[in-house]
Amino acid sequence: MKKTMGYQHVLKWLKTSKRKPFPFQEKTWESYLQGYSGVVNAPTGFGKTYSVFLAPIIAYLNEEHGQSKKKKKLGLRMIWITPLRSLAKDLARAMEETLLELNIDWTVGVRNGDTSVSDRQKQKRAMPQVLLITPESLHLLLAQKNTDHLFDDLTCIVADEWHELLGTKRGVLVELALSRIKGIIRSRTDRTLRIWGISATIGNLEEALEVLQPDHMVPKIIVKADAEKKIRIQSIIPDTIEMLPWAGHLGIKLADKLIPIIKKSKTTLVFTNTRSQAEIWFQHLLKIHPDFAGQMAIHHGSIDFELRNWIEDALHTGILKVVICTSSLDLGVDFKPVDTVVQVGSPKGVARFLQRAGRSGHSPFETSKIYFMPTHALELLEVAAIKTAAKTQQIERREPFILPFDVLIQYLVTLAVGDGFDDKIVFDEVKNTFAFSELLAEEFAWCMQFITQGGNSLQAYPEFHKVVLDEEDGLWKVTSRQIAMRHRLHIGTIVSDAMLKVKFLTGGYIGMIEEYFVSKLKPGDRFNLAGRSLEFVMVRDMLVLVRRSNHKKTITPSWMGGRLPLSSNLGAILRKKYSQVLTENHEEEELTVIKPLFELQESITHVPLEHEFLVELIKTKEGYHLFAYPFEGRLVHEVMAALVAYRISKLMPITFSIAMNDYGFELLSDQEIPMDDAIVYEVFSPDNLSEDINASINGTEMAKRKFRDIACISGLVFQGYPGKYLKNKQIQSSSSLFFDVFESYDSKNLLLRQAYDENFHYQLEEPRLLRALQRIQQSTIVLKSAERFTPFSFPIKVDSMRESMSSEELEARIERMKAEVFKNLD
Repeated sequence: MKKTMGYQHVLKWLKTSKRKPFPFQEKTWESYLQGYSGVVNAPTGFGKTYSVFLAPIIAYLNEEHGQSKKKKKLGLRMIWITPLRSLAKDLARAMEETLLELNIDWTVGVRNGDTSVSDRQKQKRAMPQVLLITPESLHLLLAQKNTDHLFDDLTCIVADEWHELLGTKRGVLVELALSRIKGIIRSRTDRTLRIWGISATIGNLEEALEVLQPDHMVPKIIVKADAEKKIRIQSIIPDTIEMLPWAGHLGIKLADKLIPIIKKSKTTLVFTNTRSQAEIWFQHLLKIHPDFAGQMAIHHGSIDFELRNWIEDALHTGILKVVICTSSLDLGVDFKPVDTVVQVGSPKGVARFLQRAGRSGHSPFETSKIYFMPTHALELLEVAAIKTAAKTQQIERREPFILPFDVLIQYLVTLAVGDGFDDKIVFDEVKNTFAFSELLAEEFAWCMQFITQGGNSLQAYPEFHKVVLDEEDGLWKVTSRQIAMRHRLHIGTIVSDAMLKVKFLTGGYIGMIEEYFVSKLKPGDRFNLAGRSLEFVMVRDMLVLVRRSNHKKTITPSWMGGRLPLSSNLGAILRKKYSQVLTENHEEEELTVIKPLFELQESITHVPLEHEFLVELIKTKEGYHLFAYPFEGRLVHEVMAALVAYRISKLMPITFSIAMNDYGFELLSDQEIPMDDAIVYEVFSPDNLSEDINASINGTEMAKRKFRDIACISGLVFQGYPGKYLKNKQIQSSSSLFFDVFESYDSKNLLLRQAYDENFHYQLEEPRLLRALQRIQQSTIVLKSAERFTPFSFPIKVDSMRESMSSEELEARIERMKAEVFKNLD
């Protein structure tokens, strides 16, 4: 490879800026030239993008050098799939600069939801050589007529930030699109298509490659950088540790400690886990340090596209001193002025934390600096756990999606809207994807019947006869223009709650808020959005009209789905850290600081060791409480709490209220809870798990809620036209109606089966719950009684009161509870 013209040209270019390729980059280029597909795994800032982007360029230069006469104008050469629009824009800029400096006459195009209709038409007439595209827009491309010829010059498809797509239905969209493009290329040319993934943080690289390129006949390779990115993780330690911590009480109180960090840095990204938190932090930092006005911005998914664009450009140029953001800036966007990152509250996972850390110190020789700001004292142990995980490279796995029939049905209609498809050919292509490798012929036949006749239960309704057989060419097609238009409008797998645009009365968009939040507003109410104080005027034509407000007392919108559960990986390390605080001599700052709290916990009940599982029985004026601490995340705890409550109720008639956080859960009753050393092992048993889960929760109702998304993705429910989307209640009502019809008259409906499967696997996390119960059975269960709340139980108790109390009432109640605990302690 090193003697080829292409390599020498790239090497010469690198030398002009006093750079030289890393060994892993050269390994990628060499593997590509030898016909390999693969995955590149390297720390953030080490040039993963160049390792893959330059490979097809070297191949092209070698081809061009070996040809005696000029070829026809080159068409689409490389498809670069990105999960985020902002990532595409940043990459396009870098790629254009590289091509210009290399003197290569290629163009770079971007195709996503922000691409104008005129630009799309231009691309169709003359494709760029490099196309940056989201999974949804790639499927929209397949839904166009006469697109097969677009792939005649294609040699490479890259899935950037592949870990972000893997394990999601968007990842399945990528798998299906790749299967079709591979099929088209096989039928038209003898060209070999190479498929590469790029990822910085993932724990199952081999499986990630298998999902991306499942063809066993294709040579495949994993290229890992033999380099370690230096990351400095530093905790922001409170001056005093709250002996009875509760979630959220600490973050804002530590804001003063954040100011010096921001001041001494060039540019700081402050990551929060939710959009609501981002809005609150923006307002608070502006309040305590008004000098940040004009130097500070807020960035999240509900802020208007043009404003987000401006913020990203301002980050590149170094205009901004600090940006409060969410996962909207998680991925590999290279903002060179950013030298410091702050994470507010638990990131809930090791991979997410390291991904965010990589936004600072983006070059290989710089140290990424990330500060961790706890929102309550126990989160200090989470950062200690993350430090350990980072050192030992214990990164979370991303489990691939298997058999999502809603995505397959949408995909088949997409192909029918385009040039049509041969069901036998497409079945073979789909079978060769990882997601549908176990697909049965009769299941595919059911999907075909569903898109052509509506399945067994909807045959009488013509609107569900979407796809018909064209007798002339034998292909399945959509012939109705209305069905085709409706389908194109909703290609994708992200089903969000109805969002309304927010606009000034005088003109100009600010962002988006959810319908349910708007429904609670009255004219004159004030709320924050995009860092601005706004006064609600009215809703007109699906627009929320507002005017500016100078009032300081405002409410912050809340967006659904804000809380991420603790990852299994982080939970396991966290359990170990808990057992180390009192039992080992350690130099970890966080464990030293938190030690007095653990001494208080031990004096009241117990601090569990790594092989122990703690259950507390606490009697207060409120009633009888059972607290348990599995450290498995709130989703698992919600189901485990319901399961344990059901099993206890079988011993004697008793009712419970349930509360949980990421560390544990609470059962509260007005009756004494029957519990001893024998019963506790029985109620936490993995035996008869599925049956007991079905009996302890309303599985049908939960599956019905899950079915809403499946109904939208599969096209059962039309979500409305742009500017006239259906209300969330209407969508839920329609999907519930279909669910009930299928339950009663079409019990073998695959979408119905999928709703129950997804509910158990992803919502109830039954596999993780089973592993947790098996671990508990093998542990020593320590049962302790007390007359007051403990440091471990207190945050769960506070979480249970949030929904029914205002902030002022909650603070007052917490102070009374703390006083009672310490009075009894004395």
